[in-house]
Amino acid sequence: MAKMWQGRFKKELDSKVNDFNSSISFDSRMYKHDIQGSIVHVNMLGKQGIIDEKDSKAIAKELAKIYDDIASGSLEIDSTAEDIHMFVEQVLTERLGDLGKKLHTARSRNDQVALDLRMYLREEIDTIVGMIKNLIAVLVKKAEENINTVMPGYTHLQRAQPITFAHHLMAYAEMFKRDMVRMFNCYDLMNECPLGSGALATTTYPIDREYTAEFLGFAKPMDNSLDGVSDRDYCIELANAIAICMMHLSRLSEEVVLWSSWEFKFIELDDAYSTGSSIMPQKKNPDICELIRGKTGRSIGNVTALLSMMKGLPLAYNKDMQEDKEAIFDSVDTVKLCLSTLAPMLDTMTVNKTNMANAGKKGFINATDCADYLVKKGLPFRDAYKISGTLVGICVDKGIGLDELPLDEYKKLSDKFDKDVYDAISLERCVSERKVLGGPAPQAVKEHIRKIKETVLKEEDE
Repeated sequence: MAKMWQGRFKKELDSKVNDFNSSISFDSRMYKHDIQGSIVHVNMLGKQGIIDEKDSKAIAKELAKIYDDIASGSLEIDSTAEDIHMFVEQVLTERLGDLGKKLHTARSRNDQVALDLRMYLREEIDTIVGMIKNLIAVLVKKAEENINTVMPGYTHLQRAQPITFAHHLMAYAEMFKRDMVRMFNCYDLMNECPLGSGALATTTYPIDREYTAEFLGFAKPMDNSLDGVSDRDYCIELANAIAICMMHLSRLSEEVVLWSSWEFKFIELDDAYSTGSSIMPQKKNPDICELIRGKTGRSIGNVTALLSMMKGLPLAYNKDMQEDKEAIFDSVDTVKLCLSTLAPMLDTMTVNKTNMANAGKKGFINATDCADYLVKKGLPFRDAYKISGTLVGICVDKGIGLDELPLDEYKKLSDKFDKDVYDAISLERCVSERKVLGGPAPQAVKEHIRKIKETVLKEEDE
């Protein structure tokens, strides 16, 4: 294809330079948004009398045909084209002749690509938010099934205090809820229209930027034309929000890896979401979770790449900024792939409630409750803490749990102990008494689930 900008040049572009310069291999995914932007732009040109309104309508009609042809596969995007913007305009010109050449009046590729990218990413944010919401719905479903499933909570990967599996899952629901908020914030920040910024200094034509912004679904036009074409902070913002979401996915994946191991055996993954070994027939590997952990590194790297690309650029547009697309597209594709596989994997996993309960009975995770028992009977906490620790030491030596220690052993350390201590340190009681806001008690978790359903998942319930 001949270059639309070649009038200034006397020689053809070297083929290797053309390949190096081209972005069609990755920006072709924005063809829909490019054509939508061009249709609104040319309609504005006609409305403003910048070109004849009859010409404007003819161009818009042909652009719509080009869109249909690409979408149906009857028009193949030329891999040798410089970018999707030039491809669409060249096809238009081939079909309409000189009339097609009027499309680019009062517009630069600089504001065109900034427009396309914002429109594309807005759409992707909507998709990602929907997928996060679906994951939260799965977590809520699993939590409702495990309101009374007692398990050990951990700090430092050491058994710490008794909680429920529902409480644990709902912690991730909160993290992903914040990820949704970050996505919404990104959407709001990028929802200003750069079209009309031109190459950097707008245009002398009497364009109507409010018109194009409104018809393209933006809140308003951008207020500074230099800013409109020369920043990609919205890409960095979204890449960062995705990286945080991926970090949360990775943490959850790591726990699934642990829980599905023979050492824990808290859960078992469905065969459809596990893989085997080429040499060890007994293996059932959580490869999905391991890949999510690995792909998280890519997402974090994309944030660094975008920041590094932008940090030294003077205003306005520089070709370095072409590197924005592969990084942000990769982040978008990666988080969508991970969300699409993790949600059904969690939905189909089997929870081993017995193993969770048995693990909760070991590790003295009711030691704090033993201390609290004494505090409620008037002993200062630090004294109660020391007595509880001493009792744990005795149990370790005897190879038994606190619930198995005879009452006379308790009374040797404090006369405040009575037979009701066994009820106070039962795991079910330890959990059920933690009914404060945000706690693991069934009633507290049910309230948490209710809040998530009423806010995050309200559309599914309607």
